[in-house]
Amino acid sequence: MNVEFIQALDDIEKDKGISKDVLLEAIETALVSAYKKDFGSKDNVRIEISAEAGEVKVYSRKEVVEEVENKNSEISLTEAENIDSKYDIGDIVEIEVTPANFGRIAAQTAKQVVMQRIREAERDVIFDQYKEKEDDLITGTIQRFHNDNILIDMGKTEALLPPSEQIAGERYEIGERIKLYVVEVSTTNKGPRILVSRTHPGLLKRLFEIEVPEIFQGLVEIKAVAREAGQRSKMAVSSADSQVDPVGACVGPKGMRVQAVVDQLNNEKIDIVKWDDNPEVFVANALNPAEVVSVNINKSDKIAEVVVPDFQLSLAIGKEGQNARLAAKLTGWKVDIKKESEVEAEPENIEEIEQSAAELAESLDEFEETEKDTELDKTETVTEKTAEEAESDNQAEDDAEELEKLD
Repeated sequence: MNVEFIQALDDIEKDKGISKDVLLEAIETALVSAYKKDFGSKDNVRIEISAEAGEVKVYSRKEVVEEVENKNSEISLTEAENIDSKYDIGDIVEIEVTPANFGRIAAQTAKQVVMQRIREAERDVIFDQYKEKEDDLITGTIQRFHNDNILIDMGKTEALLPPSEQIAGERYEIGERIKLYVVEVSTTNKGPRILVSRTHPGLLKRLFEIEVPEIFQGLVEIKAVAREAGQRSKMAVSSADSQVDPVGACVGPKGMRVQAVVDQLNNEKIDIVKWDDNPEVFVANALNPAEVVSVNINKSDKIAEVVVPDFQLSLAIGKEGQNARLAAKLTGWKVDIKKESEVEAEPENIEEIEQSAAELAESLDEFEETEKDTELDKTETVTEKTAEEAESDNQAEDDAEELEKLD
């Protein structure tokens, strides 16, 4: 190594933020391994690098002992005193053993160590940078496809968009810039792993935060989001200011704000509803655009029983149950939808059932009474038969006695 190399370390410290002392320490550690490997040494050695000139020296470290048992790590007191009379038992003697051509090896090793440390530092910087962006929105460029995964160019690194986080039916083209939601940032042997999504409900939320100033100002709050990516979503909003309509603020003039979000999400339909502390009102709002007659909350079973006009039933349920399903996700209540005519008919049916039950109970009572009478008659008949049989037996005995007398 030389002066230019040391100056390069100073530049790296300024540009990359990696301490020069840390680099020198790492280089010294690597040179110890290189020395032992290339020169077959088993000595306990120390590497010293001049921080000014870049000169590298190797020192063999040995402990002073009375009797040497291991030549690689021990030296006799006599030999130590020949080097310097100040040495005593237990002291460490350092003897320079720098090989003639060690400068070249040192330069190659130092370069490898520095490059590795720079890569590690850059990975750490990238990890810290994107770790802060977890649960946030980023913009990247589609770089390439690999086994159904999409790799997104983020500038200094790549993000991964797996199939499970891609919107079904959405077309992705190389070079296209898209907005993504950062799901997770983790470390791997190859560097930071940034997992992004196009289907996460958080993406919808972040897009509205960009488009609606009232959300950024804190006047409007997004309370809940339910999403079936690429098809339909529902978002519940509330306002801290009674004069601000939260739904209107998110829709925007002539629907411009919500349309801007729709354009970013493959024309996904978005229902924006007003959030309410009252679960009955909130569930009714969540079933928008369907009209709701009434909502009955069953807190123990966490069920919301909803009544809608007959002609609104299919709208309330939605295609393949989507509207009801999203409403349930949004509110956290299981939604049971019935049409109005069914509910109105329920009291008559109940009366009929109760009347039938009463008649059935009366019939059972009559049947039981009849059974008791029948059993009683059977008992009396058996008793009478037993008496007659006993009398007949007595008469037979009397007749037998009379015959014996005649004989």
